Amino acid sequence: MSLKHAFLSVLTFGVVGLLCCIYIQINHNGTPYGILNKWKLHSRVQAGTTFWITKDLHSLVNTSHHIPSPKISDISQNTLFPEPSDKTKQPTEHQHFMTMLTYKPRNTTYFNELKWKEFKERQQKRKSFLLNACTLYNNSKTQWITLSQMVSRIYVEDRYKILYCEVPKVGCSNWKRILMVLNGKAQSVAQIVHKEVHYGNHLQRLSSFDIGGIQQRLNSFTKIIVVRDPMERLVSAFRDKFEHPNSYYHPEYGKTIIKKYRKNATQEALNSGSGVTFKEFVQYILGLSPSTIIDTHWNTINKLCFPCFINYDFIGKYETLEDDANYILKSVGAPAFLKLPSFKDRHPTDEKTSFSIVKKYMLQLSEKEQNLLFSFYSMDYLMFNYTLHHF
Repeated sequence: MSLKHAFLSVLTFGVVGLLCCIYIQINHNGTPYGILNKWKLHSRVQAGTTFWITKDLHSLVNTSHHIPSPKISDISQNTLFPEPSDKTKQPTEHQHFMTMLTYKPRNTTYFNELKWKEFKERQQKRKSFLLNACTLYNNSKTQWITLSQMVSRIYVEDRYKILYCEVPKVGCSNWKRILMVLNGKAQSVAQIVHKEVHYGNHLQRLSSFDIGGIQQRLNSFTKIIVVRDPMERLVSAFRDKFEHPNSYYHPEYGKTIIKKYRKNATQEALNSGSGVTFKEFVQYILGLSPSTIIDTHWNTINKLCFPCFINYDFIGKYETLEDDANYILKSVGAPAFLKLPSFKDRHPTDEKTSFSIVKKYMLQLSEKEQNLLFSFYSMDYLMFNYTLHHF
């Protein structure tokens, strides 16, 4: 080969290489969809594989505590983020949520256009608050999490293409009844008893699929999360698990709590684990180490459903539970007869946990304990625009 031909070959190879590098860089940094190409590279990897999630969300990185808890002073009595007043202030599609995967809108004809417009605007405001919180407190530190852990609380309904992240004490039993009717496991929600809802294994978790199955469903299914005021949810969990006979929570958690946080505990209390006070329960939560596996009933929504990384199409709230649910069901084309049930199947005679009830429990805590508890749930307050009340 002549010197001229050799020079041309080297030059051609260099240009091709440079173009490839530019293409890769653009695909990596220029579009949020570039991440999907990285997922395809791992299509044969099992769901238990550990991935990386970075701050720019274009690389799959390992992170479990990806967002640091904001200081308690960051949460005010007033609205933390101003709600957008016009469309120009809404997130662009390129910015739209700090998510690993993209959202493809569903083409559906909606009833009552005015009502749907109001609902859609409310959803947009909720998503904007979530986006702002995730943007402000996203951490650049790299930590570890498996993909299967990230989606382990998400239930799948394949017929109507729904993904529902279960958050205990936020109407999850009735939402799971809805999914069971949709997938043909029951004809009506009234037929399904509590035991079958939670222990019948009638619903499949997203983590049970391989990488391809998880990716396909996250990309195309309607993703739903329902949230609640952090203190209401916590008090509701305490009342349910510790103020009523419970063959699991009393011996499993009650014994530990009483032994560690009650002075001069009786032998009967130590043996049974019954009679835990709310103050003791809170002291137990505040004393948990970072490595402790936290029970789902009092773990934060941030660490149950990963809303800064999974792009939920609908954010329901306990305060507007039935209204939100009915519009969501309509949007996915569910049968007209199907509505979220309003009955309470556990301790039906108990008064529902309200602000006035929460206040009675919170007044049992010192100011320091209250502030530490607010800090523990700070991301839930921030992401879902709940007001922090000092009691």
